[in-house]
Amino acid sequence: MQANFALRLLTALALILVLLLVMAVGLWVTQTAFTVWDQLQDAPVWFFYAYIGGFLLFGLAGAWLVWLLLRPPRSPSALPAEPVAPPSREEIEQRLDHAAQRGLPVAAAQRELVELSERKQAGRIYVSLFGEISSGKSSLIRALLPGAEAQIDVRGGTTREVRQYRWRSPAGDELVLLDMPGTNEASGGLDALVRDEAMRSHLVIYVCDGDLTRSQFQELAQLLPLGKPCILALNKMDRYSDGELDAVKRRIRERLASLGAVDVVAISAGGREEVVRRLPDGSEEVVTRERPARVAELQERIQYHLDESPVVMEQLRDSAVFLLAARHLDSAEEAHRQEKSIELVNRYSRRAVVGAMAAVTPGSDLLIQGFLAVNMIKELGALHEVSIRKVDIDLLLELIQKQVGRTTPLMLAIAGNACKAFPGAGTLAGGLMHAVAYGMIFDTLGRSVAASLASRGALRPAQTAQAFKENLGEDLETSARRFVRLALAQKSQRDS
Repeated sequence: MQANFALRLLTALALILVLLLVMAVGLWVTQTAFTVWDQLQDAPVWFFYAYIGGFLLFGLAGAWLVWLLLRPPRSPSALPAEPVAPPSREEIEQRLDHAAQRGLPVAAAQRELVELSERKQAGRIYVSLFGEISSGKSSLIRALLPGAEAQIDVRGGTTREVRQYRWRSPAGDELVLLDMPGTNEASGGLDALVRDEAMRSHLVIYVCDGDLTRSQFQELAQLLPLGKPCILALNKMDRYSDGELDAVKRRIRERLASLGAVDVVAISAGGREEVVRRLPDGSEEVVTRERPARVAELQERIQYHLDESPVVMEQLRDSAVFLLAARHLDSAEEAHRQEKSIELVNRYSRRAVVGAMAAVTPGSDLLIQGFLAVNMIKELGALHEVSIRKVDIDLLLELIQKQVGRTTPLMLAIAGNACKAFPGAGTLAGGLMHAVAYGMIFDTLGRSVAASLASRGALRPAQTAQAFKENLGEDLETSARRFVRLALAQKSQRDS
């Protein structure tokens, strides 16, 4: 009780001192202000206004500096993205030559350039039609091209068909309409086949029959950034009144405004519909009748884009195809690096096992010696064309060594259990188990470094060490058995 009373007393005294200090400061400021004000009254007019103006400017400048210091930093996602310049044909051809010399698969990228040349020579305009199943794409094509027959084009690597229809516009332009598979066949996403064909085309038409669903919005979010002229055809317009139709079109434009320019036109693709007809005797029957098509506005907008900037449209298509070819090369490069990384890591893991079995002192710490680990990391960096600093390698190996020190007993125990699965291996010296443990360590280290270089484009010691910790615990028994086989094969080869 006495302690609580003393604490309250001290708090009260401190509060009284603070109040007295605030009052003293307030009195001093007030006195100073009145003194300055009296002196300003006797000063010339120009000095009075100059003093007041300078005082205000000084206060505003101070407030601005404080705001700069205290404002929250802008997140990287809020910053405007820098536009990525598409590669030129010369740059793509240089990359193709370089990739072919290294033995990379370049057929997919070469095929894009060949097809681009063939389409340019034919002089046709390619228009891609997208939309979910039952959105009315087939009916729209029949409305645009009565009696047209499709030419089936099965893209390499897939059994899904792209139907081609020839169409000559009222102005005489020769077009090829590409009817793409329904996008919701790919779980509501814009799959690679659909996206790639959009990049090969001059103009994109997206067909829907109402306000955009979430999946449709996501599909358009992938199409519009391509920069191609895009028309959204709002099908089944006869279901809406004029006011409702205007409201839906306005809503769609508002939702897509942040993604890029898009035309929104209302159409009726026609097709067949079932209606109930009442007969004179009072009975009813269901009849099927043709619904009239209304696609004139869509035809006008297609012709508008063809007439407005044909040269720009051609350049956009070429740039998109070059970018598509570059993506094929990037995929080939990624697959090549992944394959070579696995080979490199396996090679150094074998060397770690062999080195541990040949060591004068069984179980000598190869990570502390650093020779194999440093060389493996450097070769992985060279493979990924990433320059790695020595200080980052040293820090990574230091972090790995700490983790290895905590998990060595577990790995040796698992290695021992794995040895029991092989007749005679369980009676061998403990050096075999150390060799197996080193193989597991190097395999995990190599995979973690390769993943960091591939995803981050740099070696991040802390993140790589964390990945090592997580990967080391994955399927240890299978990994141990693999390195027991390797160690036994090496021992058999050495004994023979």
